[in-house]
Amino acid sequence: MQRVRISSQQSPVQRLGHPQMTLSPRFRLASSMTPSSSFRLWSPPPESRGPLIPGLPDDVALNCLLRLPVDTHAACRSVCLRWRLLLSDKEHFFTQRKALGLSDPFLFTFAFHRCTGKIQWLVLDLARHSWHPIPAMPCRGKVCPHGFGCIAFPLDGSLMVCGGLVSDLDCPLHLVLKYSVLKNKWTVTARMHTARSFFASGVIDGRVYVAGGYSADQFELSSAEVFDPVRGDWKPVASMGANMACYDSAVLGRKLYVTEGWMWPFLASPIGQVYDPKNDSWAPMAVGMREGWTGPSVVVGSRLFVVSEREGMRVKVYDADSDCWDIVGGSSVPERIRKPYAVSANGNRIYVVGRGLRVAVGHVQKSEFGDGNGNRNGNGRERFCIQWQEIDAPAPRVYGDLTPSSTRIVFA
Repeated sequence: MQRVRISSQQSPVQRLGHPQMTLSPRFRLASSMTPSSSFRLWSPPPESRGPLIPGLPDDVALNCLLRLPVDTHAACRSVCLRWRLLLSDKEHFFTQRKALGLSDPFLFTFAFHRCTGKIQWLVLDLARHSWHPIPAMPCRGKVCPHGFGCIAFPLDGSLMVCGGLVSDLDCPLHLVLKYSVLKNKWTVTARMHTARSFFASGVIDGRVYVAGGYSADQFELSSAEVFDPVRGDWKPVASMGANMACYDSAVLGRKLYVTEGWMWPFLASPIGQVYDPKNDSWAPMAVGMREGWTGPSVVVGSRLFVVSEREGMRVKVYDADSDCWDIVGGSSVPERIRKPYAVSANGNRIYVVGRGLRVAVGHVQKSEFGDGNGNRNGNGRERFCIQWQEIDAPAPRVYGDLTPSSTRIVFA
């Protein structure tokens, strides 16, 4: 977390309307964002209608082929024409998977090259432990990867990327892009009212909330807004009442928790705010919660966990009744997972992606040690333990210089 830099020169606010609109002399949306015709399934010619797999009915064979890891598709397309027709088009492939009710978790990781700053989305198939890329976001300029807000709609099979910062201009963006797994492409959607970077974001009851961040002149914002996917528009919501950029945020109990995190030289306690969409109101975060929030967070069940950047990468869990953080039993994140890292969760599993795209998964369980009943300590608080396992999914050598900025779970 860096301190606010106040500039006497007003930076231009970049407004995105038309997909071809120039954002800055060095930042534009790629021309591939022009509207395209709707997708139509192509019917293979008669000469290609042999069996998908000899000796098997086509429905059984299709069920088998739809389970192939995405990174094997290039090799498998050479088997025959029907395989090529099925595996050459990701939209066709994932549409067929959805029709058969197949759905697996994928770990989408937004990464950047440490030297060049080039950004890239990569996907880890958590069922088969294999990596594959997706189309690049349509950004032609150099951007700051940490400035974006990345939001997942896990069951919808889509991602949203909001805001951001043009690196060489310190210029925030109104940018909002959406990626669909079924269509395997990025589209431009309704822009935010306020250009912002380094802001809080979260999904509550299907709506996307963003708050705070840095404005065009690098002052911290207090404004917030909400996006309704059904209506396709943004609307302002109550102001936070405190100007702040976001270190981390989480949705817990249908509320958005936002913390600015600790800042060097740690002379003041960090600010934290909590938004309740039911009342459209903000309230200060509990002191213990904001002071102990020292790492990226995930929600497992109904509890908030952080992978601490200060306590040797140990995992902590927050107890709302006592306003305290408890160290989770078990070891720290494996040493091979190096900072900086990004975290995500699915069920009782916490995924940590480190430099070079090394991945570890932590299995969270209620601790067997406590007051004799198996789930609480002497203070009456639930205790947890975590067991770590490194995922054997070696990334290609070209990924070795990549550093994760954000990671999200999406089902497809």
